[in-house]
Amino acid sequence: MTTTTAEDTPLGRKLVEETRRRARLKKVQLERPAATRVFTISNQKGGVGKTSTSVNLAVALARQGQNVLVIDNDPQGNASTALGIEHSSEVDSTYDVLIDEMPIADVVKKSAEADNLWVVPATIDLAGAEIELVSMVAREHRLRRALEAYAKQREAEGLERLDYVFIDCPPSLGLLTLNAFVAATEVLIPIQCEYYALEGLSQLLKNIEMIQKHLNPELKVSTILLTMYDGRTNLASQVAEEVRTHFPAEVLETMIPRSVRISEAPSYQQSVISYDPSSTGALSYLEAAAEIALRGNR
Repeated sequence: MTTTTAEDTPLGRKLVEETRRRARLKKVQLERPAATRVFTISNQKGGVGKTSTSVNLAVALARQGQNVLVIDNDPQGNASTALGIEHSSEVDSTYDVLIDEMPIADVVKKSAEADNLWVVPATIDLAGAEIELVSMVAREHRLRRALEAYAKQREAEGLERLDYVFIDCPPSLGLLTLNAFVAATEVLIPIQCEYYALEGLSQLLKNIEMIQKHLNPELKVSTILLTMYDGRTNLASQVAEEVRTHFPAEVLETMIPRSVRISEAPSYQQSVISYDPSSTGALSYLEAAAEIALRGNR
């Protein structure tokens, strides 16, 4: 008679593998980066997981002791919602930073997700900022200058410097996204493992090249994260392979699975790491955050 072990079934194999992944993750100690790393999370395609990526990477790194700031630069304010931050129209927000030059220190809120996680919320007022910015002096540099002033203010007040800044952008290439690119040193592009995944990416990369040339020579595409991966389909594997072929150095080993838990978490004003810490989605974002941190310290 043959005996069946846990690893003989698909579910059993998955559970065993996740147990191993969690054990490996527990051994990882993340060092603080040598300088603040400022990421713009961008992809002109909608629905690729930009906000989920911004929120969950931020929470994962903050839970590992890193000082993290999330700037919600999208008028929809989804990152603010997911991090439990009030963002009604009466709240001071990214809009006030960009348009009225309000200091980030006067706008920033602490998230309940972690003691060392702060958020600059977005309100619907930000929808009009694209038009208002057009006629302003140094319109592309306003967010960068605000971040530099905030760093100096933290230093003057004896606060620890920020380790990571994540700027969550709208799915467009307007002045809000342009401000984010000029403020950042790194671009993180989430790409969903679905048909048309690379559509529009060449245009995004051309725009980044233009920004590097004219506005921010320090900017680089450092990270590509594959999202919405479904290992049961050939298409997802083909897309992942194609992206890795095009960008072998930038693509993270970690892939974010298609997950109901990741989708549900924002409706409870939580990251998936808080909402369901035992889920595959939470584990994958923790692994991706560790990989980003370790790559940056090479």
